[in-house]
Amino acid sequence: MARTHGLKPPKPLGLAHVERMLGDGQLDELLEEIINLYQQAAIGKDVLVVEGMVPTRSASYAARVNLHLAKSLDAEVILVSAPENEVLTELSGRVELQAQLFGGPKDPKVLGVILNKVRTEESMEVFAARLKEHSPLLRNGDFRLLGCIPYRAELNAPRTRDVAELLGAQVLNAGDYDQRRMSRIIICARTVLNTVPLLKPGVLVVTPGDRDDIILAVSLAAINGVPLAGLLLTSDTVPDPRIMELCRGALQAGLPVLSVSTGSYDTANRLNQLNKEIPIDDRERAEIITDFVASHLDASWLHQRCGTPRELRLSPAVFRYQLIQRAQAANKRIVLPEGNEPLTIQAAAICQARGIARCVLLARPEEVQAVAQAHGIELPPGLEILDPDLIRERYVAPMVELRKSKSLNAPMAEQQLEDPVVIGTVMLALDEVDGLVSGVVHSTANTIRPALQLIKTAPGCTLVSSVFFMLFPEQVLMYGDCIMNPHPSASELSEIALQSADSATAFGISPRVAMISYSSGNSASGEEVEKVREATQLARETRRDLLIDGPLQYDAAANEHVARQLAPDSPVAGRANVFVFPDLNTGNTTYKAVQRSADCVSLGPMLQGLRKPVNDLPRGAQVDDIVYTIALTAIQADTFS
Repeated sequence: MARTHGLKPPKPLGLAHVERMLGDGQLDELLEEIINLYQQAAIGKDVLVVEGMVPTRSASYAARVNLHLAKSLDAEVILVSAPENEVLTELSGRVELQAQLFGGPKDPKVLGVILNKVRTEESMEVFAARLKEHSPLLRNGDFRLLGCIPYRAELNAPRTRDVAELLGAQVLNAGDYDQRRMSRIIICARTVLNTVPLLKPGVLVVTPGDRDDIILAVSLAAINGVPLAGLLLTSDTVPDPRIMELCRGALQAGLPVLSVSTGSYDTANRLNQLNKEIPIDDRERAEIITDFVASHLDASWLHQRCGTPRELRLSPAVFRYQLIQRAQAANKRIVLPEGNEPLTIQAAAICQARGIARCVLLARPEEVQAVAQAHGIELPPGLEILDPDLIRERYVAPMVELRKSKSLNAPMAEQQLEDPVVIGTVMLALDEVDGLVSGVVHSTANTIRPALQLIKTAPGCTLVSSVFFMLFPEQVLMYGDCIMNPHPSASELSEIALQSADSATAFGISPRVAMISYSSGNSASGEEVEKVREATQLARETRRDLLIDGPLQYDAAANEHVARQLAPDSPVAGRANVFVFPDLNTGNTTYKAVQRSADCVSLGPMLQGLRKPVNDLPRGAQVDDIVYTIALTAIQADTFS
């Protein structure tokens, strides 16, 4: 690629590495590695071609990886298929089956198919026309035949040098082995008379090293101007020097002569198993194949398609990747009050080692060391551990000052500071840390109450709300509010919508806000519907630039087909990515139902409206949940600052 097109794609992941990660159940981590390579390659580029894996008997997982890869990159898909010994209807059926893996031929992101190595006596135009006659798949215009590339054996011809390297052959005479190519192999166990008609350009002659008659016949052919691919001598037998002297003219004419230790039969088997891929330094072959393939593609349609703007969806894998990258760049100090919990310790170790955040564990150092040793956790350098008993006293006076309006005295402050969450919250209020994450063993109330008392709401905010990032297979949606406000008024619901839209923007999501209700538009009336309608209007008046609409039913907000029926004039319906629910009952029920029944992972809840970032972990949080919540908190801190 670098030699033929001047492009420098990143080094691809090795197959062994990919198989090891898949075997360890690390598909998400693998996709994030691929996205890292994708981001490197995409710098300054308008179009990026991503080569999928080729499914084989030994790599049956390839189709699954390709599917996840396409979803993660929100990529348009072009299938590549090589017709086998099958009738046209069978070929069409096989292509349609492949298309179904990526959403089906009617999916707008499944563009079409390129047929490669088509073996037929007729022209590609005639073949394509016959295929379309037998294939309803290719007749409706949604799924296109983007190219028919005929089979040409000479395009697979390796250089004689490549053959020598792949066999580990001894080079007796290099000759023109950098330029000559092997298009055919003949095994010479026959007489010279029967061999001579086979000595044609591109032929590699394989014969035992003691067949002087064949060696001399090959040399005469070379002297007479036949550009043979070379002479491969087997059985570890080298011709007598006197024979080689007779062959001098052929050697000087550029005839490559190689020698291997294996017999002719084993050598022939190895030759038939040679890798057909183009060596990275074979520029000539790469350019010939590139031009040949390009000449058989529907170039005008591809140019037109590449110039068509398309709104990209933010996939879960890209979202997670960007989350980690931004957290690393933010370099924030995050306090973890539950510092003696194994899950918290492991998450902190990961975040510290990967540079996601500078973590502070509130716990006795010896206790953390014991837990880490018991669970096989390696504590990285720089991981900060503060003993609450040794630092508690220093926060009594600041806490009294922070709560003086509530007549808090020193003994009361000392008592409250027995809770490490309170210590961490005071540290945050004093700007000693940038954010706080808790909730492995503490309740939501225990995490949030100190923040409301000591951190308070951000300027312009009258309430604290929450959002979940819902990681569906192909996109990331946001749900709010699902844990904080039981019965928000229209004004409060409007504020929740604006907070959620701001959070979406902060995390790289261009917000399209749907205000959810049990009816869409003006199809129903009632107190709850009117509340949502009023909240939508208030939000529009506050932020005229914001794409927001409501009331909308969930399916009208999420599904384009339903949206065309129920809300055809809505700027949001069918495309919403921020869903604001009318009350806590609806929000929490929907979030949990979707999380459990759909193929969906959630991150959060992330609190909104506080002056500084404090986040509560979901019940049953695992290490990954804590790591990503720490990353969310670090990015919030960076946004606030």
